[in-house]
Amino acid sequence: MIDLEIFTLTLESDQPIAGSAAQLRGYFATKFNEYVLLHHHDAGDFVYRYPLVQYKIIDRIPTVIGINEGSDLLKEIYHLSPSIRLGEVEYRIVRKGVDVRQVPFGLDDIFHSYDFITPWLALNQENYQRFYRAKNAGERHDLLRRTLAGNLLSMSKSLGYQVPDKIRSEVEVQPLKRRLKDVNVMAFAGRFHTNFQIPDYLGIGKSVSRGFGAVRQILPDAG
Repeated sequence: MIDLEIFTLTLESDQPIAGSAAQLRGYFATKFNEYVLLHHHDAGDFVYRYPLVQYKIIDRIPTVIGINEGSDLLKEIYHLSPSIRLGEVEYRIVRKGVDVRQVPFGLDDIFHSYDFITPWLALNQENYQRFYRAKNAGERHDLLRRTLAGNLLSMSKSLGYQVPDKIRSEVEVQPLKRRLKDVNVMAFAGRFHTNFQIPDYLGIGKSVSRGFGAVRQILPDAG
């Protein structure tokens, strides 16, 4: 297990915010275009790696997450935006919440339970075909369980963590439709259980920089 430095920035306005994580990403990518970590495009080419800066709308509050180098970058620029523009609306920011902490990440001896607080885009084109060709619910469940483990392996590799043993997981999800770049895509809502520690609000799966696949640990009932 390793520690990740996680920088969490929340932006509160003096009016209700109606906007998407994709619009939040677009705002930061445009305003700070010189920083590749914010938009993952280098000289016009898409940079494929686990995003170290991720954009979410959590409980209607725009939230930006920075991981390691992404945390360092957000420390430099977070104070430079007195307002944000989401779509056609400009929002004056009246409060910025900043939280920086070291959070454990990696394989664990015990299982942890997580909610997907935003839809999980689990399936690439190949797995999408496999999902639909599956003979029964059991095969589809196994595919999603393997996909989840694969997401965590890919995420670990990008973050410089070598997983020392097998990732075990169970998923309890339901399919739903979402729009991504004006295209209908299949996503999943629900929860999962795994022998892996994941910091709250980090995304897994596809399009995590646009807010998909954000997770939050389900803590045991203290009562």
